[in-house]
Amino acid sequence: MFKDNPLLAQLKAEIRENLKTVEGQIKASDKGFGFLDVDGKESYFVPPPYMKKVIHGDKVKAVVRSEKDKEVAEPESLLEPSLTRFVGRIKQRDDRQYVVPDHPLIKDSIRCRPAKGLKVELAQGDWVVAELKRHPLKGDNGFSADILEKVADNNDGYAPWHVTLARHNLQKAAPQFDGELTLIDGLERQDLSHIPFATIDAASTQDMDDAIWVEKVEGGYQLWVAIADPTAYVVAGSDLDQAAELRAFTVYLPGRNVTMLPEVLSDDLCSLKAGEKRPALVARTFVADDGTLGEDTEFTPAWIESRQKLVYNNVSDWLEGKDGWQPDDEAQAATLKLLRDFTEARTAWRQAHALVFGDRPDYRFELDQDGNVVTVHREERRIANRIVEEAMIAANVACGQYLRRHGGIGVYNVHNGFEDEKLEDAKALLAQYEVPVDIDQVHTLEGYAAMRRWLDAEKKQFLDGRLRRFQSYAAITLEAGPHYGLGLPAYATWTSPIRKYGDMVNHRIIKAILQGEQVAKPKESLAEHLSEHRRLNRLAERDMGDWLYVRWLGPEAGTETRFDAEIIDVNRGGMKVRLVDNGAVAFVPASQIHDVKAELDVNFEAGTILIKGEESYKLADLIQVQLTEANEDTRSLVAKPAK
Repeated sequence: MFKDNPLLAQLKAEIRENLKTVEGQIKASDKGFGFLDVDGKESYFVPPPYMKKVIHGDKVKAVVRSEKDKEVAEPESLLEPSLTRFVGRIKQRDDRQYVVPDHPLIKDSIRCRPAKGLKVELAQGDWVVAELKRHPLKGDNGFSADILEKVADNNDGYAPWHVTLARHNLQKAAPQFDGELTLIDGLERQDLSHIPFATIDAASTQDMDDAIWVEKVEGGYQLWVAIADPTAYVVAGSDLDQAAELRAFTVYLPGRNVTMLPEVLSDDLCSLKAGEKRPALVARTFVADDGTLGEDTEFTPAWIESRQKLVYNNVSDWLEGKDGWQPDDEAQAATLKLLRDFTEARTAWRQAHALVFGDRPDYRFELDQDGNVVTVHREERRIANRIVEEAMIAANVACGQYLRRHGGIGVYNVHNGFEDEKLEDAKALLAQYEVPVDIDQVHTLEGYAAMRRWLDAEKKQFLDGRLRRFQSYAAITLEAGPHYGLGLPAYATWTSPIRKYGDMVNHRIIKAILQGEQVAKPKESLAEHLSEHRRLNRLAERDMGDWLYVRWLGPEAGTETRFDAEIIDVNRGGMKVRLVDNGAVAFVPASQIHDVKAELDVNFEAGTILIKGEESYKLADLIQVQLTEANEDTRSLVAKPAK
């Protein structure tokens, strides 16, 4: 009687029109229900039947109604799906094939089938790339996905590498090139092979793209920086150039690199190997005794021949007076001492007038032939590392100055300090702690740098950690702008063209200026492409590290082993810590901090954790923790404070 009744349908529509509607993001739980988060301010309960129409992370429009004295949200339309292209694992059930997204909060099994034209055998647990094709909120009958690609077998020991690259849609291999590579830029190159350049790198480095030399002159130092020149071989717009642009950067993962250029270029023809004559772009710049950088840097296309591949630790040991490695002769010994003096002068200038990063250690995985972690090495940044860092920063500052003097066209690294919408919050925090700087000027380069210098000098790690939440991210742009993170008015990198496409572009611009040619501005989309790929590379490196840490530290979970750790974040659910000796990040849930919830106050805004009203933990504190769980499915370590 009531079936297809137009009056009833009209009544339902009118009732629905009068209901409150909200837009937000779905947050799933592991118990079947979920919540609709509206701008982080309101949250509505989503019952299990309604959750069957959505996936964690979906942005939806929902109607809000009262059910059993509680407001609940019923998703009505899809604004933005959380899944489009995704990585997952095959699940076989009842002779049907499903894919389970590889996501810690998505447990849904989604019906799937190979995409049209894909011929592949799939088994339980295989890793695949899939694309969501059907969604209930789009009027479809349930969820379904197409399998686009098989990534790895279930039992593939190298699945973490394959999956990580596939997840971030990064290329899996270096570009292939089988043709003959010849010099193509037609530049007249100055022969600088008489200058005793040397490279300083890690012992395992093959793609060496910088060599340096310094000499003492009246009033300061003459610094020579020779940079490998792949643009001597790669024609702009060629297939090889397009392949490099697509990759944007070399991807560095533990135990595996995916080079931006063919390995014959990156590791051989362009690598500044000792004893091999190589085309290079050379900068000669003056640095005063007090570290001031001159403004008349000269760039020269040249031939250079590195004398020796030096190793960071060997050079550092010798300069620190330790036994072991020795320079080849007095001339090399004198040059290394001059490089140390230049570095100290330049560092002192940057500490007084710009900014210097703190010396945080690097962590390096040592893997066996099967990809298993043997150990993780903690590597401190020593004097040899600082020599190369200061030389490259000086060269990149000089490049920024040079490009600005010649029309300003180039690829720049820009950082704008605090985000505009968070600036007032940052000022309020600085005022609260009575930081002795002009707070009204922290939006300027000079004011921001003064603030950062005070924080570093006073070792205010806790306040520093809180302020970092208000900072913007660095970006790659085609317009010159200040780099607040370095405290510098302009910064344009050109010192890593083997591994950074933006540096190749700057090489071509410098060459065009030297030849008196009209400089063409790069296409507008390039900056966004480079910024996005830099972000993806960093995510891939982090994800790969998380996976290896879980595999390596898994046996320590549930044991009495104690780890020194630094608190690096406080959020509503607990705190994150970084293990000091190996760099692994673990989460300490609030329930592991104190078992009486009413007595615990986890203050995200203040970066503190109070127990019974007393401050027990805060950002930057050093504590000891024990691992309680190592979950490879979520690539996460869980810890508790050691008692």
